[in-house]
Amino acid sequence: MTKAEEHLLDWLRDAHAMEQQAEQMLEAQAKRLEHYPKLKRRIEQHITETQGQRRLLEACLNRLGARPSTLKDMTGKLMAFGQAMGGMMMTDEVVKGAMSGYVFENLEIASYTILIEAAKQVGDTQTQEVCEQILPEEIAMADWLREHLPELTQAFLSRSATPDTEARK
Repeated sequence: MTKAEEHLLDWLRDAHAMEQQAEQMLEAQAKRLEHYPKLKRRIEQHITETQGQRRLLEACLNRLGARPSTLKDMTGKLMAFGQAMGGMMMTDEVVKGAMSGYVFENLEIASYTILIEAAKQVGDTQTQEVCEQILPEEIAMADWLREHLPELTQAFLSRSATPDTEARK
């Protein structure tokens, strides 16, 4: 196995762990959202996409004779749990969650961009095609969040200015 192929496998394992983390973070956020139905619907849609992405990555790893990294997957899940717990303590949980989601989506965009090029370099057209299929879903979610941050901020500020109205989730 060449060094480039080793890197590709390592980055595929990273992406798998990243999708595990994303799924857990999104599920925790969706469960807690009560007053922002548009955001909740979009997150639930992306959970389904994320689950499909994880399965596609598992298929790539299996085809290449590799497995996901248990250590990386567990680390990602622990990080997601920590973020969910930390978010519960914030008075502006929904805003911070949307900001974190936007940042995380851009991390995923960078990851799949790198994976596409690495797969090209080693001649793995199947992995390249899988990553090219996933990338637009991540871009779409990042774009949706970016476009809806002002609306979400307005809704949060309006709710938080109203006495006896919960705004944080």
